[in-house]
Amino acid sequence: MSLAKFQVLPGPLSHSVLERHAHALIVMPLVKVLRGELPGLAQLQAVLSRRDMKAEELAKTPVAADIPGGGRCAWVMIDAETPRFEQLSALRRAVQLLQEESPGSIAFAVCGAVGETELLLAREALYVILVNGIILPAKKKQPAKPLQRVVLYGHAKPADFSAVLALARANVLARELTTLPPNELTPGHYRERVRDLAQAQGWEIEEYNFKRLKKMNAGAFCAVAQGSGDRDAAIVHLSYRPKGAKGTQRRVALVGKGICFDTGGHNLKPAKYMSGMHEDMNGSAVALSLLLAVQELRLPVAVDAWLAIAQNHLSPEAYKQNDIVTALDGTSIEIVHTDAEGRLVLADTLTLAARSGPDLLIDFATLTGSMVAALGHRYSGVFASSEELAHLAVGAGRQSGERVSVFPMDEDYETGLESKVADVKQCSLEGEADHILAARFLQRFTAKTPWLHMDLSAANCSGGLGAVASDVTGFGVAWGAGLLSQWCLI
Repeated sequence: MSLAKFQVLPGPLSHSVLERHAHALIVMPLVKVLRGELPGLAQLQAVLSRRDMKAEELAKTPVAADIPGGGRCAWVMIDAETPRFEQLSALRRAVQLLQEESPGSIAFAVCGAVGETELLLAREALYVILVNGIILPAKKKQPAKPLQRVVLYGHAKPADFSAVLALARANVLARELTTLPPNELTPGHYRERVRDLAQAQGWEIEEYNFKRLKKMNAGAFCAVAQGSGDRDAAIVHLSYRPKGAKGTQRRVALVGKGICFDTGGHNLKPAKYMSGMHEDMNGSAVALSLLLAVQELRLPVAVDAWLAIAQNHLSPEAYKQNDIVTALDGTSIEIVHTDAEGRLVLADTLTLAARSGPDLLIDFATLTGSMVAALGHRYSGVFASSEELAHLAVGAGRQSGERVSVFPMDEDYETGLESKVADVKQCSLEGEADHILAARFLQRFTAKTPWLHMDLSAANCSGGLGAVASDVTGFGVAWGAGLLSQWCLI
């Protein structure tokens, strides 16, 4: 799925130029008085007067109006004193006023700002326009039309926006994969897509299929995968090394839960909670897209991505409660609930990732309902192996506009995972603090590697979140890129 074509024109977006565009966006820093040279000023003042709004209220409530020539223009102010999440949300609301008409092109300009402030606002606006200009996968007789062209008026150089384009492409990839229907994105088809992307990007790829994992005694992953009639599950390993990389370069391992559909297994989900379970592979989509972002941003870090791709089906071969399985590292696990499959596939995948010797290990997963109960869909929860990593994770959330909250995972929570018949329980039936128990369970398989675990409660937020207007948010990609940018400097 490609982004709209982006073009920079040196001249200003004057009144006359504005009237030649069908759809336009005007972005301004927070001011109390509107200047006479502002494009579409008369139309904007008329709207503000009709709504009894002050100019500075555009920072919370963007407006749009028809302009001479038959076009439509939206105006928004950005308050630099507010968190970036709020700034991106304001831009998204402004862009949505234009997207209602499915525009073929959008012209935009930053007015009333100069220097770095102007460039920053232009980058923010471009990102929001691009990520909301695509059409996510759907099967309709009359498909919606994506945005084809974005034009920025001003004096910035196109090269100044390369990072914006990279992050937008990565976000779109994560959302596209997550939205695909489960009969289209089976584990086998998913692996084909990953192979194609690896070939296009020049990544090394290695696939641990079911047969190979069985021989390796990866019993946790195989317990989940064995319920599917198609033995197409696999742990897919992708490797990226920056050009000119030295042997001492820092390495990060990204792990993603890729359950292409989750029935719950023998502990079958009711229809209400099974709906949307094709999105349970979102963690792997985020890890894959973050790998793409790292490459395109040219971050000085070597990356290994490990995607745990499978389905959790109900069948005579499916694993069941009270089974005891042995993970790749030799840990015996008592199965308590077959709908807690994510932590099982991640256990063996984390073991493989940790064995590769990374300096940092990050896993992404739509893992627990209790995280959604704790945070809702507007934050994601993070667990960290150190205070330093926790601080870095929260800072990356503020910087990226993808907010996270750090949760405790103190050792005394382990009592909830004590088993009389195995080394550890998969989970507890009580359900109390399941997101914390899941983190404690996963940490066992990290081999004490510095580690972050993101429970993606914000993977889907009705009505959009931050910069993104679709329910599927791509949350974690921008956060991960920001975090790794800072981590490289430590």
